Amino acid sequence: MPANILLVEDEPAIQELIAFNLVQAGHHVLRASTAEVALTLVKNALPDLVLLDWMLPGASGVEIARKLRADERTRQIPIIMLTARSEEQDKVQGLEAGADDYITKPFSPRELLARIKAVLRRRAPQMTDDAVEVKGLRLDPVTHRVQGNGETVDLGPTEFRLLHFFMTHAERVHSRTQLLDQVWGDHVFVEERTVDVHIRRLRSALEPTGHDGLIQTVRGTGYRFSAQG
Repeated sequence: MPANILLVEDEPAIQELIAFNLVQAGHHVLRASTAEVALTLVKNALPDLVLLDWMLPGASGVEIARKLRADERTRQIPIIMLTARSEEQDKVQGLEAGADDYITKPFSPRELLARIKAVLRRRAPQMTDDAVEVKGLRLDPVTHRVQGNGETVDLGPTEFRLLHFFMTHAERVHSRTQLLDQVWGDHVFVEERTVDVHIRRLRSALEPTGHDGLIQTVRGTGYRFSAQG
């Protein structure tokens, strides 16, 4: 599944090569050459993942990683550090700053794409192409199909994204604000009651196959997708 990736790299040739391979793999790429530009882009809209060079003008990638992890809004963004530093202490420093993975230059495009996929599967499973199934309800991101006990479930685009997010984050309680950020997108100005409308539509679509009860209302908090009771 295409991801919105922020590439922070100050060497033009390397930036161009990485961006080209990301686009070829189907991802959308935002580029930044400095820490200032990178933080401005993140402020405008949250990316699905950040590829962050260690050595940057103005501030290091480690400093950017620390800032992202210190802010509640950006704390969950997956980060992969790109660096020529190969010493163990440098890797430890990058990981302790909040990076999810660490790739030493030079690296192959194939390795980078594999690392991106692995980090997204771990940190943002709704961004992968992996099919997911819970109690006979199966969602396939590749074919964009949902089936309940073998029967086709027709969903609109928003309900599909909402169900995909729920199924890849089962048993967790999500507030309406969190669902808006994760499903509709950060900085999209939609009223919280919109979430309730789409939850009702999703439950209605799941009712014929008996899966509507998987989406639970948690009073005073939000919603939870649960196969328990």
